[in-house]
Amino acid sequence: MTNKAALIQKIIASLDAELALLAQSARAAHAEATHEQSRAENKYDTRGLEASYLARGQSKQAAETLQARAEYEALTPRSFSAADGIDLCAVVELAGPGGNALYFIGPRAGGTAIIHQKKTLLVMTPQSPLGSALVGRKKGERLLIEIGGTPSAYRIAKVF
Repeated sequence: MTNKAALIQKIIASLDAELALLAQSARAAHAEATHEQSRAENKYDTRGLEASYLARGQSKQAAETLQARAEYEALTPRSFSAADGIDLCAVVELAGPGGNALYFIGPRAGGTAIIHQKKTLLVMTPQSPLGSALVGRKKGERLLIEIGGTPSAYRIAKVF
């Protein structure tokens, strides 16, 4: 797995696509909230209020996505040797009960799936349960992680 700069650019492109969708949704929710037909007809009519809550939530999500984009723009790609502990910018291959999976340790946007060099990578943050269990560990180490109340054994197969 090489060319982390290209991988980071794909994550940024995914965030840009998410921002475009959020902006479109926020505009639609704002238009709904301010439309004359959304005015309350009685004290139980909350359509306009609900639309304004939706618009505010989408604006907040857009701000968080913009922050994530800025953090990826500032991220410096680095390589990891067998002696290096897992940290931001690491690509980690985990061998587990369901087979092998690839993860990119990023500062934000956990859960974002990216296809890079014909492989699917899932962005994971150090704040996630699995991410926090991986940070500082090295290739070959084993870990037992409880996911959904069920313990699962994993082995760190590769770190790039």
